Amino acid sequence: MKKIVFIVNPISGTANKRSVLRQIDRLLDQKKFEYSIIQTEYAGHATEIARAAANEGADIVCAIGGDGTVNETARALVHTETALAIIPCGSGNGLARHLHIPLDAIRAIKLINEAEPLSIDYGLINLHPFFCTCGVGFDAFISQKFAEAGKRGPSTYVENVLRSALRYSPETYELDVEDENAQHATYKALLIACANASQYGNNAYIAPQASVRDGVMDVTIVEPFTVLEAPQLAILLFNGLIEDSPHIRTFRCKHLVIKRSKPGVIHYDGDPAESGETVDVSIVSKGLLCICPNDEGVMDVGESARNSIVEYFNNMYLRSEDFIENNPIRKKTLLRKRN
Repeated sequence: MKKIVFIVNPISGTANKRSVLRQIDRLLDQKKFEYSIIQTEYAGHATEIARAAANEGADIVCAIGGDGTVNETARALVHTETALAIIPCGSGNGLARHLHIPLDAIRAIKLINEAEPLSIDYGLINLHPFFCTCGVGFDAFISQKFAEAGKRGPSTYVENVLRSALRYSPETYELDVEDENAQHATYKALLIACANASQYGNNAYIAPQASVRDGVMDVTIVEPFTVLEAPQLAILLFNGLIEDSPHIRTFRCKHLVIKRSKPGVIHYDGDPAESGETVDVSIVSKGLLCICPNDEGVMDVGESARNSIVEYFNNMYLRSEDFIENNPIRKKTLLRKRN
């Protein structure tokens, strides 16, 4: 029997976690897995739970939540024999989307039953682990505003972006690549994103060519643009074509040092943190085991559409179960019919 620990963040995203937990009991292969479920109670608790599980020899620790929960869980599992699994329940689900982990609980649990762990890379920004993206500039600023907003979801993110974009001033950054492709450059930029995976979340592809298995990060520099150019840039971002914009500069490296004129905010997987003038970013090759499909990155239109249809009907089923569970009269009627 393999041991799996499910870590549930009760406040991440908008999904109903009770229905997810019912599906675990119903769908997880209990001839293969012995499992337990632990709910987080405060920030950083997922890291403590995951570390204890790894120390006790758990084969898999599964994060049920968003990118923040995934980050907290995964950071405790790097360089261990315990694999990360994900049941996405967050607002953006950036790493899950990049890894093509299903966004509905039914298929995500079935994937855990079927898939074998694969080794993936992770990154460090000023010693903060990240598994999807990190960066400085406008996206870090927005992450801070998003964290302060007190509510989640794409509408909050868009609202913060629109409200803040016009008054955000680009900064000048010095970049030093500290590996075999050593180089120095200075850019005036709206943001600098360092990507292990291809997207921020919600299929916003900031680094469409990124791979979590290539041992390097994809660096995307967004240079200043006008208000009139913003809609076109947004279209390219959500279609995986941002590299086609004349305002985008990209390169790959293993280790990057970013210098700016004053301290400010950085972000790692969407979580903001204050940092000094120097920002050190590096990739650690194959440092984490993960339960995921073999493919990754930008989905083609047909695959994305098929997944959306399946997710829609699976989520409809989960919502109907929630309705029955919360409706005692309806529940008694169904039980009588079954008996």
